[in-house]
Amino acid sequence: MTPAELLTDAFDRILKTATAAVDGLSEEQLAARPAADANSVAWLVWHLARVQDDHVADAAGTEQVWTAQDFVSRLDLPFDSSATGFGMSSEDVGHVRASAQLLADYVKAVHDATVAYVAKLTPDDLDRIVDERWDPPVSLGVRLVSVVNDDMQHAGQASYVRGLVTSG
Repeated sequence: MTPAELLTDAFDRILKTATAAVDGLSEEQLAARPAADANSVAWLVWHLARVQDDHVADAAGTEQVWTAQDFVSRLDLPFDSSATGFGMSSEDVGHVRASAQLLADYVKAVHDATVAYVAKLTPDDLDRIVDERWDPPVSLGVRLVSVVNDDMQHAGQASYVRGLVTSG
């Protein structure tokens, strides 16, 4: 298995978990929060897609799917177009409302852009430094593993919240 195949498999799992988390839920269920300051399924899935989109597009030197495919207007959230969810308040989390289909479409579009990019990567590409702001500087391989880790945690959280929302 090549590094590109390994990364594709990881991103495929994120896609499957995230889309299963939103599948068949109403907008109200997607926005439901199990506690006052908890994250909703909608916010978790939007956020994981935004982080993947932002980080992979930056590494690839491409425009984010968020703007390139106009998801920024289609989701019509009350945030700056560069928002990814980092540092958002509980009130901000509550503003993320969208249909299951629109969230799934965004996750799928980000996934498609991501796997198209990683399919071209060679093992040597993974050593390229993509962020010098850290000590040690962050390589592409480390950045992609970080995205996989963060996204899979949020996809799992979305699945858990889905269970809470649909069980009662």
